Amino acid sequence: MYFTFSLCFRFSIKFIFGILPLIIIFSCTRSLPENPEIEVQPNIPAAVIEVRPAARPSAILQPGKYPIWFQLTEKGPVHISSIEDAIYSAAFIPWPFAYHVIFSIDWNGNLVILINRDGFMKFTQDGSSRIVMYHFSGGEYWKQYSAGGLAVHDDKPVALLYFDDRFLDSSAAVPLIRTWTFDMKSNIPFPLEIGVLKPFPAEEGWNVDTLRKASDGFWYFRAVKKTGSPEIQLRRTADLSQAGEPVSLGVFQNSAPRRQNISYSSLPDLPEGFFYTGTTFIGDNLFAFWEEQQDYSIGAAGFLVVKQE
Repeated sequence: MYFTFSLCFRFSIKFIFGILPLIIIFSCTRSLPENPEIEVQPNIPAAVIEVRPAARPSAILQPGKYPIWFQLTEKGPVHISSIEDAIYSAAFIPWPFAYHVIFSIDWNGNLVILINRDGFMKFTQDGSSRIVMYHFSGGEYWKQYSAGGLAVHDDKPVALLYFDDRFLDSSAAVPLIRTWTFDMKSNIPFPLEIGVLKPFPAEEGWNVDTLRKASDGFWYFRAVKKTGSPEIQLRRTADLSQAGEPVSLGVFQNSAPRRQNISYSSLPDLPEGFFYTGTTFIGDNLFAFWEEQQDYSIGAAGFLVVKQE
């Protein structure tokens, strides 16, 4: 069922600057504001339901000059009226275990983001100024592992999962299913094997914790084996269907992305302890990812979208 209502967005607690329409189809439990304007859509005929894709939008956004804020939670993305609503919402935990936007890519004109410990999100324009938002949750399996990369292979977004033990002492197993994708047939991701990782089978204890594309056009990845004879492999490849070649530690480190300078007049100031970690666009709509940070830990985290003037 679709709801249309108006929400107020604030840059501070004291002032309300405007009203922005937001059409939300909630996929998680959250109470509505008092006295919303609700327009109930006509029932969809059964014949239409049968041919609709199974993946359903979690929100339809109408960006404007005031930001639309979302916070990432264990139940998925939740709309919040302003950043102040997120300040005391989460305890600080080491970043590999926290919900936050960790990677984003442009995929055929759509924005795909990868949420650590959660799943994929897809944003696409619907032919007007609206943005349709989808959430593909990996459920309990994804909650066990951290996200180490986001790529496009065979025209499909592919996420890499790995087991992170840098902040805890654990003998837990590495993920046996470590590369995943999604399509519009379901809101649930599904496994997709890529050839570049075949020489490092998870069944033999290989934990691939990094997969990234550098400015030189190569994909770089790191495979670590802690069982049996410990081993670390640093490799790069121009084709994710091929294993590629070994590289030195220096070359691998130089492939890491450089810190992004984030400065847009449309972005509001964040409270102390909050930081923007990345930005991207769909048309003239600016997406910005934010986190509450403390040393190597993250508290609240999420994203906003605002029309760039």
